[in-house]
Amino acid sequence: MRDPLPLATPPAAPPLSGRAVFVLVFLPFALGHFLSSLMRTVNATLAPQLVAALALTPGQLGLLTSAFFLAFALAQLPVGMALDRWGPAKVQLPMLLLAGVGALAFAGGQTFGQLLVARAVIGLGLGGCFMSAVKAISSWIAPARLPSVQGYLIAVGGLGAAAATLPVRLALHYMDWRGLFLWLAAAAAIIGLLIRALSPPQPPAAGKAGLREAMRAVYRHPAFREVATLVLIPHTVFFGIQGLWISRWLSDVARYPEDAVTYLLYLGMAAVIFGAIAVGMITEWAGRRGIAPITVAAAGVALFLAVQLAFVCNWRPSYQLLSVLFTLVGTVTGIEYTIVAQRLPGALTGRAATCLNLLIFLGAFAVQAGFGLVVGCWRPDLLGHYPAPAYQVAFGALVLLQLPGLIWFMRRRRRNPVKLNSCPTIS
Repeated sequence: MRDPLPLATPPAAPPLSGRAVFVLVFLPFALGHFLSSLMRTVNATLAPQLVAALALTPGQLGLLTSAFFLAFALAQLPVGMALDRWGPAKVQLPMLLLAGVGALAFAGGQTFGQLLVARAVIGLGLGGCFMSAVKAISSWIAPARLPSVQGYLIAVGGLGAAAATLPVRLALHYMDWRGLFLWLAAAAAIIGLLIRALSPPQPPAAGKAGLREAMRAVYRHPAFREVATLVLIPHTVFFGIQGLWISRWLSDVARYPEDAVTYLLYLGMAAVIFGAIAVGMITEWAGRRGIAPITVAAAGVALFLAVQLAFVCNWRPSYQLLSVLFTLVGTVTGIEYTIVAQRLPGALTGRAATCLNLLIFLGAFAVQAGFGLVVGCWRPDLLGHYPAPAYQVAFGALVLLQLPGLIWFMRRRRRNPVKLNSCPTIS
C-alpha cells in the first residue's frame, strides 16, 4: 500500500554506485558521528585527571560534563533548519571547526569557568553530527535500505563511545588530557574538511519556511506524532538511564566493585553496536514481509518494558545479564529516526530529525534528574549505597510513563490493522 505522505525523491540527483555512496556519503559523516560520541563521553574517563588538575568538586564536575548536552540540545532546531536549507556538507564544516575551537579552548583552559564555556562550545559544534548524517544518507540511500544503514550509523556512534573508555586510558600513558584535546581538535577540523571535500551536491531544498512554521509543520505531521507517542519516552529512558543510573544500580543494588561495573558498561557499549545493526536488519526483514517499521518499534518497546519490569521485580538470577539486556534491547528506540526519514516529506526530514533529537535530549535530562530525586527519597547505608526498593520504585515510575504510548498504539492497531501493518511504498 502506498503511504499517503511519501518521502520526496531528490530531484535530478545524479545516480551513485553503492561504493561511491559508502565512500563519499556514509563514511565521512559516520566519522563525524564517531567523534561526537567519543567527545560526549570522554569526560567520564578523564574525570580523575580533571579533578586533580583543577580541584573540582563533584557538583562542578557534573556541571562541566552536562554543559555539552545542554548546548547540544539547544543547537538542534537551528541545525535542522540549516540542514534543509543548505545541506549537511555545508553545515558540518563550520560546525566541526567550531567544535575544534572548543577543543582547543578546553586544552588551554586554566579555570573551571573556562573549561565550562569550552565544553559548551564543543557540544554546540558537534550538535549536528548525527542529524547531518541522517539527512545525507536519506538523500542517497533507497528508503527500503534506510533501517539497516542507519543502524550501522548508530553502531559507529557506539564505537565512538567505546573509544572514549579503554583506548583513551591507553592514550593517557603517552599524553595528558590537554594533549588529548589537541588531537581531538585536529580530528574535528580534518573530518569537517573531509565531509566538505567528498560529499556530492545535495538536491535543493523544497522550501524555506521560518523556524516557527517549520516546527508547526513537523509537530502536526501524523507520522511524527505517531512515532513520538510510541517511542519518544522509551528513547529518553534509554538515554537517561544507560548514561548514568545503570552504573549506580550495579554498584548499589548488585554490589559489584568499580572494576566490574566498568567492564559491564563496556559490554553495554558492545551491545549498542550489535543491537543497532540487529534492529536495522530486523526492520528490513520485516519490511520485505509487509510489516511496517512502526510495528517493529511497538514490539521492541514492549520487550524494553519487560526488561524494565525485571528491574522493578529485582530479578536476581543474573544482574549482569539484566544490565546488558537493558542496553541491547533499548537500542530499538533508535528506529524513530528511520520512521521519520521514511514517512515525512524530504523537505522536512532535517527539521523533523532535529525536533526529535531536541525532545529526546531534553527528556533524557528530565529522566536522569527525576530518577535521582526518587532514589534520593531513601537513605543510603554507611557505605553510601541506596537500597533496592529505591530503584524498584524509580523504575516502576518509568514503566508507568511509557505504558500509555504502547496501549494507545495497540488500540489503534485493533481499530485499523491494515494501515499499521502496511509498509510505505516510496516512488
